[in-house]
This record gives sequence, structure tokens and C-alpha cells, in this order.
Amino acid sequence: MDFCLFSTINDIILLWYLSKLTMSLLTVTSVSAESTCKLKAKFNLSGYKNVDKKKVVIGGMFPVHRRIASTDGNTSRVPVSSGCEGFNFRTFRWTQTMLFAINEINKKDDLLPNTDLGYVIYDSCFTISKAVEGTLTYLTGQDEAVPNYRCGTGAPLAALVGAGGSDLSIATARILGLYHFPQVSYCSSCSALESKFQFPTFLRTIPNDKHQSTAMAQLVLHFGWTWVGTIAADDDYGKYGIKDFKEQVEEAGVCISFSETLPKVSSPQDIQRIVDTVVESTAKIIVVFSSDVDLSPLILELLRHNVTNRTWVASEAWVTSALINRPGVMLAGTLGFGVKRADIPDLRRHLLDLDPYSDLLTEEFWETMFNCTLDYGRAQRQAKQRAEEVNGTLSRAVRGAPEGLCTGRESVAQLTNTYADVSQLRITYSVYKAVYAVAHALHNLEHCVNGQGPFTGKSCADITNFEPWQLMYYLKNVRFRVPNTGEEIYFDEGDVEGFYEILNWQVNSQGEVSYVGVGHYNGSAASGDRMTITNDSIVWNNEVLEPPRSVCSENCQPGTRKGIRQGEPVCCFDCIPCADGEISNKMNARECILCSGDYWSNDAHDACVPKIIEFLAFGEPLGITLIVISAFGALVTIAVGVVFVVHIGTPLAKANDALLSFSLLFSLVVTFLCSIVFLGEPQNWSCMTSQVALALGFALCLASIMGGAIAAVATLIQVSTRKLASNLTLYSDLLILVVSGAVACTVWLIVLPPYPVKNTSAQNIKIILECDEGSVVFICCIFAYDILLALLAFIFAFIARKLEDNFSEAKCVTFGMLVFFIVWISFVPAYLSTRGKFMVAVQIFAILASSFGLLTCIFLPKCYVLLVKPERNTEEMMRPRAKPRDGTLTGTSASLATVATEVNSTTASTAIDD
Repeated sequence: MDFCLFSTINDIILLWYLSKLTMSLLTVTSVSAESTCKLKAKFNLSGYKNVDKKKVVIGGMFPVHRRIASTDGNTSRVPVSSGCEGFNFRTFRWTQTMLFAINEINKKDDLLPNTDLGYVIYDSCFTISKAVEGTLTYLTGQDEAVPNYRCGTGAPLAALVGAGGSDLSIATARILGLYHFPQVSYCSSCSALESKFQFPTFLRTIPNDKHQSTAMAQLVLHFGWTWVGTIAADDDYGKYGIKDFKEQVEEAGVCISFSETLPKVSSPQDIQRIVDTVVESTAKIIVVFSSDVDLSPLILELLRHNVTNRTWVASEAWVTSALINRPGVMLAGTLGFGVKRADIPDLRRHLLDLDPYSDLLTEEFWETMFNCTLDYGRAQRQAKQRAEEVNGTLSRAVRGAPEGLCTGRESVAQLTNTYADVSQLRITYSVYKAVYAVAHALHNLEHCVNGQGPFTGKSCADITNFEPWQLMYYLKNVRFRVPNTGEEIYFDEGDVEGFYEILNWQVNSQGEVSYVGVGHYNGSAASGDRMTITNDSIVWNNEVLEPPRSVCSENCQPGTRKGIRQGEPVCCFDCIPCADGEISNKMNARECILCSGDYWSNDAHDACVPKIIEFLAFGEPLGITLIVISAFGALVTIAVGVVFVVHIGTPLAKANDALLSFSLLFSLVVTFLCSIVFLGEPQNWSCMTSQVALALGFALCLASIMGGAIAAVATLIQVSTRKLASNLTLYSDLLILVVSGAVACTVWLIVLPPYPVKNTSAQNIKIILECDEGSVVFICCIFAYDILLALLAFIFAFIARKLEDNFSEAKCVTFGMLVFFIVWISFVPAYLSTRGKFMVAVQIFAILASSFGLLTCIFLPKCYVLLVKPERNTEEMMRPRAKPRDGTLTGTSASLATVATEVNSTTASTAIDD
């Protein structure tokens, strides 16, 4: 709601009310050119009045009752001004405090020594209409209110102390402002009343609610509460106060879980709705800006539903109210703001020294307090009615003193009641200060020296006949110290300093609630020093010492970020873990930070740590294992070579071409040892050496195998020895094959050599040190060359396996090449499916497996004959078998190279014989 508009609507309603009131009071008719006035209605007001023989009269207005009595709405009879009901002991104490202060001032010799103050006090019944009635009656000066007229010749009116709640004061201040009549309020704290344009004559001895709203906001922020509910009275006090509070906390990031309004006229449906809202909400903190009268029905209903586990933040209007502090500990742990407290000497004696027969208000107080009646006839009628309801006859009690009749001698002091409780004099003290402010202003007006006055011509006002605006000047500029407390009072633009005591509701062992001060708030202090609070002194709900948590969502820890929930307040969010490679290093981070360069997120995602450097090191178990296997393979190969050297003169050794055998063994040693170069942190030399050694080693190995296979095939197809059987030609061809591979490797190393790189893309958390081949084209060409040699060797060996002999070497070579192909075909998917150092391990395994395969398949049968079966190492076993009948040439493949030479020799001998 727009509150400026709200105030304007109030103005319209008030003016309409005044116009109707004026029309109802006066009917002006013209009779013989003369005007006559006719009284149309009379107000039903209760209160105190003492104006006889008084020099100045001070007005007062207090909500002694909580509401006006309901009417039947019958318009067929003369309307009667409504009475009031719901006696309020707390506000009755305020009324008595004003009477006490006036009596105390009248006895003083240093304050208004020559002036006796009178008073007119009305009951506003906590209702705007009654407050307006009382204001008009007070201004008129008689029981019948006549707007715009001051009737009678009595003592001048000084100021109005009142009128209770902010709504009441707003209504009365608009009327009083029309006549420039001073008003000093003791509990109307609404911030709307600070406008001097709308309320030029309004002053107050209670702080402006803008300070209290700020104090409440700082309290919520102090304890880190980000999820709170708010409840406000349906009046200017509640609406303005909660509006200022919400603006400040929402700007600081606090979210409002719910915002409810208390009805002015108690409605069970509305109260139950608010109770349901409180129960269903997850907010543990509830801020309430309301009077005790408006809040009381809700508290009773919450108590009936046993709603606990809530911490309440109270405004000054109910923080020390006995109407709210009911039996039970539902509100234990409440924090609230109370205005300044003081002890007023002799006030308790005055409160207890009452004559129940002095006036109607005191009589009602007495009857309500002691649950009896001071009217003998009424007591007798009530007793008679009760007796008839029981047995239909009059009892002796009725015939004598009727039951329920007050004696008038009952002791107020013996009852535990908020009226006589002077331990928390806060609003009471504010009333006391308001009366003294008016008195000091009157004192300054009375003691003005002619020629030095503040008015036109430096004149002074007359204490017996002054205008309200003249007293307003002195009130605005008054400065005095309150008796007994020494507090200095002055009005800064109509307001006093914004000082509050922070109170905590604590329950003692007897179950009684006490109001313990745990800090204070001073709105006049520097921004950072306004609130002082002792957290250790606070006893929270359920008697815990730790402040309750009230959040819609728990804080997002480092390593997560906030995720907004669509359609919900910003305080309600999900905590989303940061993705891999991203971190958040603070609470409630809105975004995750991407780790850059050689850094990666740790497991908690709250810090960037250096990535793991990975390579297949020599010293790790896998590296050691591969080194041992490589060395073992090389040693076995060397051992095979030694066996062949030792048995070089035997038929089997002669049947094998020595150069091809030893070149094959040498190449296998190279392939075994080059696998070791793949280990360790990649360097420029290791990257170049490993790939070149592997390529040349396999080239020599495959060329040697292919050379032997070609020789065997040549024997099979009886190729002329002049073309293919020459050893020299075969060696030169093998040399060309190897040199071609060496030239290609040399060009590769010169043009685009392999080099070490840091691979950061393969695995996010690791930096893999590996070798970049430099040129994919070169390495593909080189290894394609090796594959070509392998295919040719396999084809020739496969063909040569048909040679029929006792020792079929071609079959061994065929099996060896099959193993070679199986290993390297399996290597491709295995290599592509691994990452990091295991890629190197797979490559080394393929090298070792293929090398062991060739070594085993080709040389194991020969070593078996040489070492285990030497009886088979004879010329006879090495000779070719008999030729089949179809004339197909048969021979031995024991020596794939020398068979061609033997065929050549046989052919030459035959030619000579011919």
C-alpha cells in the first residue's frame, strides 16, 4: 500500500467525520433573522477532571479500555455514543502516573510555584472515534463538544498529553494542528508523525519508530538471520514500522518468509490463518510490530496450539506487556526493544492509595481487579440470581451481606498485577516526562521578562490567558532534566533521541518471565557504534545458548555455488557442486572459478592445485617390471646368439645363413632394449631415439626374415640361381631395405623430429608428459614401410611352408609372423583406449610381446635341437626328402638361404656331367 495515499485517505475520512459531527451537533435555523443552536448529541466519555480554581489545565488521553462496546445497529431509536469495554490495567497505571506527576508538580516550589495545574483526562478506548470525541470535547471546554468554539471562562488549556496509539495520535494531531494546539505523546512512535507539514504541533517523549525499525534490522543482521517472518498491526504504527524494517533488511539480502497483518477487530478466521502461516513457515524468527492489545488474540491462539521453537522480535509496544506475558514459556527467548526505563519514587504509593468510590473509572478498576462490585443493589441482585439458579430460594448470604460485594478495603498490593508492578516503568516514564515537558514549557512562559520575550515586540504571553501557539513555541524549545533520573529532555524537530534497551525474555526456575537487558541501541551514535549487544547473556528459546538459525537454505560451502530456485526469494537456493576444474573458495559463491593453466580443482573444489605430472618412471613398479622383461629378452637373445656361435660348425648351424641369423638376433636385441628408452620423463633425445630405434630395429628384423623367406620360395619355384640364389645379391637387397628405412628416419629427424610435450587435454587432473611424433606423415610412412616388410615376409614364409623337410623353418617363421600380427593388431585398440603412462606401457608391451614371439617361434626349435636333441643335428636330417612321383621338387627349409646355393651347385655338376 502507498502510505502517503493512506494518510490522504485518513485525512478525507477525518474531515468527513468532522463535518458529520458538526452537522449532528448544531442545527442552525433562521428565525426572525436570529441564529439559534440546538444540541443534537452528547458524547459518552469517561475520565478524570479537576479544573476548579486552577490556573492552567492540561489535557490527557489514555486507552484505559481496549475497545468500544458493540451495538445492535438499531436506527429506530435515538443514537447513543458507544461505551467502552475490556479494562486495561497497564494503561490505567499510565493515567494514574499523569495524575501523580501533576500533583507532584503542584507541590514543587521551583517549578510553576505560582501556578496550580488542573487536568482533564479522557479514555480513548483504543479507538479513533473516541479519541476524536475526547479531543473535540477538550477543545470546547465543556461536556458538550462544539467544534471551532471554546465555551466557558475557565482556565486556559495548555496541551494534550496523549492520545495513546499512533493511529489515535494521528487523528487527534490533525484536529489539534488546525488550532495550533500543542500535543505531547508518550507512546505514539509512528514515523509518519515526524512530518511537520502534516502535524505541526505534535511532539513526543518516545523515540521515532524509524530508529526502532533500524534497530530491529541491525539485530536481524547481527545474528545472520536471512529468513524471517513479519507480523504487523493493521494501523499506522504497524504498517509504517514493518515497512521501514522490511526495506532495510531486504536491501541487505534478508528474505521475508511471510508478512501478515493483525486485524483491529479480532476475527477468529484471520487469527487462525496467521497461526497456520506461522506453523507452516520454516522461518524461526518472527518480527512483530504491534500493540499488546492487537497481538494478544494471536498469542492466545498460538499458546492453545502449543507453537514453540520460534524466536520473537518485539517492538516497544508489547515487549514488557503483561497482557502478552501469559503463563507458559511459548515466548521465552524473545528479544525486544524497550524505551528508557526509570524508577519514579513514591509512584507505587500513589498507585496503591486509591479510593474506589472517588470516580467511575476507579470504581470499574476496583471491581475488575477484585472481581466484585461496589454497588450494594447490584451485588444483591447478582447473588439473588445465582441462588435462584442453584435451588430457587434465597440464602442467608443474600439476606445479609450479598456475595460478591466489595468492601472497599481490599488490598491492591497483595495482588500480582501489572497495575502495581513498577519494575518496568518505560511507557509510564514516558508519560511522566511528557507531563514535565508541558510543565517546564509553562514555567518558561510564566517567567518570561517583558521586553525580552519571543513574540512580536519582544512581548511575553500571559499564563492566565495565552494562546496555544504561544505555548507551542516554549514546548519546541524546552530543555530540562527529569527529576530523580537526571535525563535531559529536549525535542529535536519534535522527537527525542532514539535510545532503546535490548531486552531478553528469560524464564526462572519458578516459570516466571523476567526482562533481562542484554544490550542497547542508540540512534544518535555513529553508524558503527549504535548497537551494543552481549550475545553470551542471551537465553534463547528452549533455554539454549546458541542463537537459532533461520535461513531458507543453508549456506553454500566452498566448493559449491548458489543455484536460483525459480519463483522463490533469493534466499532460497540450491547448492550446486562446482564442475571438475572449477572452484569456489568462499561461502555462498554465485559462480565457480575456472582453474587455469597447469592447475586443477582439488577433491573439495575449494582450491586450485597443480595438476599431477604423469609419465612412466623408471623407479615405479610397472617401470621396473618392464625394464626387467626387456633386459631378460635382450639377454635371452644374446644367449641364443652365443649358442649359435658355439655350435657354428654343426650341420644345423651350417644349414642356417649365419649373417641373416645374426642380423635377426641383433635386431631383436635392439627392439628389446629400445623399449627401455620409452621409460622415464620424455626428453628430446629419448623421443627421437625411441621411435627411430624401434623403426630401424623392426626394419632389420623383418628384412632378415623376408630375406630367408625369399630364398626358400626361390628354391620352391626352382628359380635360376643366376637370378636369386646369389648370397651376395640377397645381402645387398637386405642392405638396401635397411638403408632405405634409415634414410627415411634421418629425414624425419632433420625435418620434423619428435619432441616432448605436456598433454593437458587427455586427462583433466593430470599433465601427461609424452612425445609428440613431430610429423604424423613421416611416422606413418616409416611404420607403413615396416608393415610392408612384415606382410612380404609373412607371404613368402607362408608359401615356403610347403617345403617338405625334416626341419620346417618356414613354418616356424609363419607362426612367428602370425604372432607378430596378432600382437600389433591387438595393440591398436588397446593403445587408443588408454591414457597417460599406460599408453607407453601398452606400446612397450607390444614391442616386447612381438619380439618374444619372433624369438621364440624362430629360434626356440633350433636351440631345442642344438641343446636338447643333438642326435638330430646331422647332415641326414638336414637333407631334402625324396622327390614325389609328380615330379615336384622337395627339399629342406632348414636353411632358407643356403638351399638356393645347394641347388645351384647341383645344377652346375649336372651340366659338367653332360
